[in-house]
Amino acid sequence: MDNTPQAQETLAEYVKRIRTSLSLSQNDLALKAGIHLQSIGKIERGMTTKLNSKSQRGLAVALQIPPEYLDAVVRGVAIATSDVLKFCPHCWQAGTPPEDIWLLSRSKFCFLCGTGLRNSCAQCNEPITSLKFRFCPYCGFPYKESKDSKTNVFH
Repeated sequence: MDNTPQAQETLAEYVKRIRTSLSLSQNDLALKAGIHLQSIGKIERGMTTKLNSKSQRGLAVALQIPPEYLDAVVRGVAIATSDVLKFCPHCWQAGTPPEDIWLLSRSKFCFLCGTGLRNSCAQCNEPITSLKFRFCPYCGFPYKESKDSKTNVFH
């Protein structure tokens, strides 16, 4: 799944596309994002074209995307290909969204343990596009490190 904003895609189209690709209802998204269900409806109907910082952070975490993606689609600008999903292979728990601070473009290390954040599979080096599952969809390698191995290198 390509979770980057497409050319000319509106905020409404983008949020709905990512939400449905994650098999989330509007209610599920509202709960995960910590915002009102009515707000999700307004966003997806195109009645809301800007996001406050709380809504942007909440949606980014719930949709498992960098906040910069939402910022880019709101501003109608292309995103840099370097903006990718990142996580700590030591602290991240499978099936949970990444910590929002990991998704900041300047974040390189986990704020909890100091481990280097990963944005690609340790085995095949393919970019991480979703943390819905525990394994890389390309090679089957687990994203989560074993408890006794830790690297402090940003990949």
